[in-house]
Order: sequence, then C-alpha cells, then structure tokens
Amino acid sequence: MADRQRQVIVDELITLIKTGNAHVSLDDSVANLPSELRSIIPENLPYSIWQLLDHIRITQWDIVEFCLSENHKSPKWPDDYWSKNPENVSDKDWDDCIDQIHNDRDRFFDLLKDGESDLHEPFPYGDGQNIFREALLIADHTSYHLGEILVLRRLLNSWD
Repeated sequence: MADRQRQVIVDELITLIKTGNAHVSLDDSVANLPSELRSIIPENLPYSIWQLLDHIRITQWDIVEFCLSENHKSPKWPDDYWSKNPENVSDKDWDDCIDQIHNDRDRFFDLLKDGESDLHEPFPYGDGQNIFREALLIADHTSYHLGEILVLRRLLNSWD
C-alpha cells in the first residue's frame, strides 16, 4: 500500500474513533453529566451510563491487548465485560475509566501509525483479525454504546 494511501486510511480511522464523524464523541457524550446520574438504571433498561462507559473501557482494552500480544487472554464473556460494582462509582472511578479509554485508544493509534505494520495482514494468531478490522470494531462498538448513553441521558433529562 502506498505511503500516502496508508496515511489517509490511518488518519480517517483515528478521526472516526476519536470524534465519531457522524455521531457524538465519547468525551462529548459524558461531558457535564451530573455524578448522581452515572449509576441510575432507568425503568425497563438493563444498564446505567456508568456500566456502558466501563463496558466500552473493558472491551476496547481487550481489543488493544489482543492486537499487541498473542498471549493475551480475553475476559470471560459476558460476565467480565461489565462493571463489578455498578451502583457505586466515585469521581475517581469515573475519571480513571475515561483516562484508560483515552490511554488504550492512544496505544491503538500508535499501532495504527506504525509504518511497519500491515493494516490488512491477519495476525499470526486469532481467526483472521487484522489491525484495520480491529479499528473498525473499536469504532463500531463504541458508537453503538455511545448511542445508548445518549438515550439514557435523554431519559434522565441530562441532554439537550
């Protein structure tokens, strides 16, 4: 793949993951959320905003670790992909979760930017995954749950 073509693809993937393009970004989706609303589960819905945010963190971490190491062991699905303490989320827990999402995202961006890596070459482990596919997975999975966060915020009267 030509260097320029690769750079365009990498830039577009990073923009998609960071900003969402056609949807709100992660940072915007949780900005100015009153802390008392983080763990509320509205009637007839299964998750709180905190649970969704923490699920994004855990899933993205798993994807990044998978891309970086053939020795990575994924958490047990579905139990280990959801917050263990959904009722009590401190400001520190909240901030640490967002920080880890950003840090893991940056580690993935470093992998995308590594000119030595082939975006389309399947990893020598796994079942056909490659960096490009995993970038789309991060973007798709995150956007799905950001949409849920926005619905919850609207139900909780905390979104314009």
